[in-house]
Amino acid sequence: MPINQAKVGEQIASLRKQKNLTQAELGERLQISFQAVSKWERGETLPDTAILPDLAGVLETTVDNILFGGEKAVQFKGKLNAKDMAEGINALERVGFLLGRQNLIYTSAIDGISARLNTDIVAMLGDDFLRECLVAEAVIQNIMLGYYFDLTEVRGAFRHEKWYNTVCEYAQRYGIA
Repeated sequence: MPINQAKVGEQIASLRKQKNLTQAELGERLQISFQAVSKWERGETLPDTAILPDLAGVLETTVDNILFGGEKAVQFKGKLNAKDMAEGINALERVGFLLGRQNLIYTSAIDGISARLNTDIVAMLGDDFLRECLVAEAVIQNIMLGYYFDLTEVRGAFRHEKWYNTVCEYAQRYGIA
């Protein structure tokens, strides 16, 4: 995720105000001028890296919180495979076949998934386009949780361009592409 100077400035100003500090008081605590603080808050400059830990300390936050403008910085947890996500979605249908579609375990699982996703999961599994939508949703959820996907590999997991493009949009938003 690239650093956005304007968001950094807004975050510094917001945190400073929450602490009821003026620009001059913050500058004094950091042994810098209030003009430097003003430039940060206007998004004209960024704090020097040497001062960031002290700035975070005074504002009682983290350096990441400042540099990412209050947005959560994604910590990649590992690499996953989109084809495995597709296999997982396909396994839902297979469970119905193996246990029987009327089996309480299967119907409870399907009802629970349908309720959580606010959709008819059985209908989605029966339609190729909608099944890929579920795969895209699984990939996107994992991207949002901090997992990495190789976009070249992701391409091979989708026949429908719409779902591949949707995944790529989220990958870009979360710093993968």
